[in-house]
Amino acid sequence: MNRHDPLNPHQLRSAYEGQKSQPFDLSAPVATPLELHRCTVQPAWVDYNQHMSESCYLYVFGDNTDAFFRYFGIDDDYRERGHSVYTVETHIRNRREVALGEPLRLTLRLLDFDHKRLHIFHEMFHAESGTLLASAEQMLMHVDMRAGRAAPFPAEIQQRLAAIHAAHSRAARPADSGRVIAIARRDAQAEARTAPA
Repeated sequence: MNRHDPLNPHQLRSAYEGQKSQPFDLSAPVATPLELHRCTVQPAWVDYNQHMSESCYLYVFGDNTDAFFRYFGIDDDYRERGHSVYTVETHIRNRREVALGEPLRLTLRLLDFDHKRLHIFHEMFHAESGTLLASAEQMLMHVDMRAGRAAPFPAEIQQRLAAIHAAHSRAARPADSGRVIAIARRDAQAEARTAPA
């Protein structure tokens, strides 16, 4: 697979650019979760700690999203007709480090959707050990790029999303979904008892 340097904005590309969506069969079973993307940690993704840099976790999750788009019918041709899907919120939870050359396996679940929005959940695993490395939860918005505003998905896309969501909603919700970032605080008395003198 031809990869570009994600740290050079003039070369930033999705692994799926140029790939067409395949026909979607509404009667076919939908895997829960979907496993659509695999890759290997590239030299440009490794930081001064000799692990994959935090920004590159999002880069890889973005490729997983692009694989999902092609699964249900959004590709370059779709965008050329004036519509796309933009990210409006992302929450990444990093669990384990991963180093140069190590293989990654991504999964994705559609937690919810409506006529304009997608709520998705990614997990990134080490493809050999199966270790969970990170998760990402995202809210995405379908947009009319010419009008510069949110727009409904076409009816056929909504039907496909409904089929995916029906399958994914049968499984228990991922434990890490819906997390809020906060510093967990004990009560003031407990804090005082454990504070250094």
